[in-house]
Amino acid sequence: MRTEDLIRALDADAHSKAMPLNAAWLLALAGAAVIAAAAFWMTIGPRPDFMAAAHTMRFLAKFVFTIVLAAAAFALSRALSTPGASTRRAMAWMVAAPLLVVVAVVLELLAVPEAEWGRRLVGSNMMICMAFIPLIGVGPLAIFLWMLRYGAPARPVLAGAVAGLLAGGLAATFYAAHCFDDSPLFVATWYTIAIAFLAALGAIGGRFFVRW
Repeated sequence: MRTEDLIRALDADAHSKAMPLNAAWLLALAGAAVIAAAAFWMTIGPRPDFMAAAHTMRFLAKFVFTIVLAAAAFALSRALSTPGASTRRAMAWMVAAPLLVVVAVVLELLAVPEAEWGRRLVGSNMMICMAFIPLIGVGPLAIFLWMLRYGAPARPVLAGAVAGLLAGGLAATFYAAHCFDDSPLFVATWYTIAIAFLAALGAIGGRFFVRW
């Protein structure tokens, strides 16, 4: 069978599912958000000064980073799970969140005295951040890996890694409501490490559970 015929067959199979793939992804995202919210509220919850912090740019910027990452990873995950779908545009959007973080870090370094850089980078919740973003994100990751199996990704390891980034972005969005460290230096370092762990876990899941 030629490659083009195989792709068409897989695409037809994906569209013959009981629920259209795009609708299934939206349902999966809603379910993942509910699971992440439950994990968040049952463990750490929002910071006590959430309403006051919500009036500061550094606090709000965290949500911009995480939501942009989650949105880009969601679009790419859907594309990767659809046989024959173009991923070029969705892949390009994956640079948006890192670029925003880099810009914020540069602005932070210009605005803050050098003596403060180390303290802001280390913060006060480093270990909590690296523990709870994966904890909140592991349930959503399981859902997203299942969604990849519902489709037919041609690159399961890559698809799994992107699913991990999606789970990480979603989990980090909830965790940001608790985090007392609002510096872009902290976010760029520890949020990235925690999300990268979920991406690695997703890649492993893609390797063993999504391949076909």
